[in-house]
Amino acid sequence: MDALTDLDRRIAGCRACPRLVDWREEVARTKRAAFADQTYWGRPVPGFGPPDARLLIVGLAPAAHGGNRTGRMFTGDRSGDVLYQALYDVGLASQPTSVAVDDGLELYGVRVTAPVHCAPPANKPTPGERETCRSWLVRELGLLRPTLRAIVVLGAFGWQATLPALVEAGWSVPRPRPAFAHGARVALDGAGGLDGLDLFGCFHVSQRNTFTGRLTPEMLRDVLSLAARAASLT
Repeated sequence: MDALTDLDRRIAGCRACPRLVDWREEVARTKRAAFADQTYWGRPVPGFGPPDARLLIVGLAPAAHGGNRTGRMFTGDRSGDVLYQALYDVGLASQPTSVAVDDGLELYGVRVTAPVHCAPPANKPTPGERETCRSWLVRELGLLRPTLRAIVVLGAFGWQATLPALVEAGWSVPRPRPAFAHGARVALDGAGGLDGLDLFGCFHVSQRNTFTGRLTPEMLRDVLSLAARAASLT
C-alpha cells in the first residue's frame, strides 16, 4: 500500500469531530428519497486522483447527498457535474461526469481534495472543525510535494484553510497573507530545496454560484487552463 492510499484509508476512519460524525451518519441513515435504495458511504471522504498529481484542486467539504453518499469528492451532485465537465473540457479528465466510484473516471495529473472531509450541516463547517481537519491536508500536501506545481482553491473557506496548511507543509506564503479572489494567482516559494508552486483562486462550484452566473463554465475553464499550464500539464 502506497503512502497516499494509506492516508486516504486513515482519513476515512476519522471520528475527531462529534458534530460532523453525528450529521454524516444521520444523513446516511435517513437518506434522500431519490437515493432511498442506495447504501450511503457516510464516512469522511478522502481525496481522489493520482499520487503523482501536478495540480491539486481544493474544495470545501463533501455534500451530504453527493460525496457523503458516493464516497468520492464532488461525485453525485450538481457541483461535481460542473467541476468534472470543466476538467474534461480542458483535457484533465477521461469523461465529463462523475456519478459513482466505479464509473471509470480518471483524472490526468490532477487530484481533488477538501480541507474538511466530512459533510457538514448546511454545508458550513465551523472554524474549529476546519482546524481539526487541517492535519490531513498538511499530510496530503507533503505526500504530493515531489510533483505538485499548482493548486486551485474553490472559494474563500478553502483558501483560508489551505494557506496555513501550505506553510506547515513547507511552502512560503507572503505576508500579509494574500486575500481570496476569483482569478487570484500567487507564486509560493519552497523552503529547503522544495520546488515552488502557483496558487489560484476560483469561485466555488456551488449551485448558488453556478445558477446565478457568478461562476460560469467559461470562468472555471479559464482558471483550470491557467493552472494546468502552470503545472506543465498542457
